[in-house]
Amino acid sequence: MYKTQVFVNHEGDMFRTRLTHSLEVSQISRGIARSLELNEDLSETIALAHDLGHTPFGHAGQDALNKCMKNYGGFEHNFQSLRVVDKLEKRYSSFDGLNLTFESREGILKHCSKKNAQLLGKIGERFICGTQPSLEAQIVDISDSIAYNIHDLEDGYRSGIISISKLKEIPFFNKVYKTIEKNTSAEKISIYETLKLMMFILIKDVTENSQMFIMNLNIKSLDDVRKNNRIINFSESVRSDLDDCRIFLRAHLYNHPRVKRMTNNAYKIITDLFHYYDENYSLITEDFQTDDKYRSIADFMSGMTDRFANNIHKSLN
Repeated sequence: MYKTQVFVNHEGDMFRTRLTHSLEVSQISRGIARSLELNEDLSETIALAHDLGHTPFGHAGQDALNKCMKNYGGFEHNFQSLRVVDKLEKRYSSFDGLNLTFESREGILKHCSKKNAQLLGKIGERFICGTQPSLEAQIVDISDSIAYNIHDLEDGYRSGIISISKLKEIPFFNKVYKTIEKNTSAEKISIYETLKLMMFILIKDVTENSQMFIMNLNIKSLDDVRKNNRIINFSESVRSDLDDCRIFLRAHLYNHPRVKRMTNNAYKIITDLFHYYDENYSLITEDFQTDDKYRSIADFMSGMTDRFANNIHKSLN
């Protein structure tokens, strides 16, 4: 709840967090899985767990921690998400982790370097062989993209960073907005209605396009899924629409001076904390202390919330 999506926690309570993002991904994933008559529960499980390994302060925090861990195996948030459910959660007397199914664990691992994949046995095989995960995992992957592109546009507008005139520079947004503004004179409502309809268009397109792929490729088993290219996907035109949103967000939100100030500050906080715990390892919670000092520091820090990391950092000054 207190982990950054784009805006750090103290920027305001109305912006998305890792929790609300994961819930939105879960909702979209379940809807697509239901329409395609796939496993809704598996899609929901993967969606809810896919960002568990993220550091505080979003991608800036991950980049900083990865740099600090450069000589100690690096840091990948997807790899860390799997590590959380496999090792760090301790709920049972006979084993570490949550004892999740292979399908859940494989789906959680959205990205993975070949180096890390080699450490994971069967779970990591698809990254080495270049094969595809389950259809449910593919659904979560594309639902993640739908969710963050649409809600980051909304948060960018809410923050005042992105104006209505800027939003209209996105061809996809402008095309939908023109159909909405005829029915309401309130700018804010028109924008929210437009974003809602954009999300509907994306979900409808990926559902219909994927259904066609499944039928045309005669997909009957997981082996059929693995040997084909990505099956859960948009049509070419709608994929291009979403790419336009992604490019726009990078240029006008993620690289905006206000957001960059936040991310630069976050980078410094994570770097300072890493060096602090390197010199004061005994201050890490005992549950996290192992023979692998630096991996333990990474485990401990990646589990922090924005405000916890910020408060600890302030106490150092």
